Amino acid sequence: MARRYTDAPLGQGLMEQALGTVTIHPTVLTTVARLTSLATPGVARMSDEWRLSMERMLGRSGRGSGVGLSVQEDSVTIDLYVVADPEANLLHLGQTLQSEVSRAIHEMVGMEVAAVNVHVQDVDFPLY
Repeated sequence: MARRYTDAPLGQGLMEQALGTVTIHPTVLTTVARLTSLATPGVARMSDEWRLSMERMLGRSGRGSGVGLSVQEDSVTIDLYVVADPEANLLHLGQTLQSEVSRAIHEMVGMEVAAVNVHVQDVDFPLY
């Protein structure tokens, strides 16, 4: 479901009576979270195993972005499923992802972030 934002503080967003509405589709939130995660040092890639298995159970097919989200009122809860680089400190990586993704969503979209849950699915050790 797309969200409409019309009551932003003065200087942010648009006022509905003057210019219309701003609608932000949930895929935008997914894209912001995914790209922010991939830009974070220590993330090798996003894991899509969880999504593919869920989509198979539901009889759907999709891209498997490694990001799950739930929008409640005017806040979002984000689940990140990542594969870490082998030299990454996993606790630090998780905390950095929580901070960076929350900041990006808030700055780019203007939504409050209720939680960013980080699930390290694997460590990307090279196969020799």
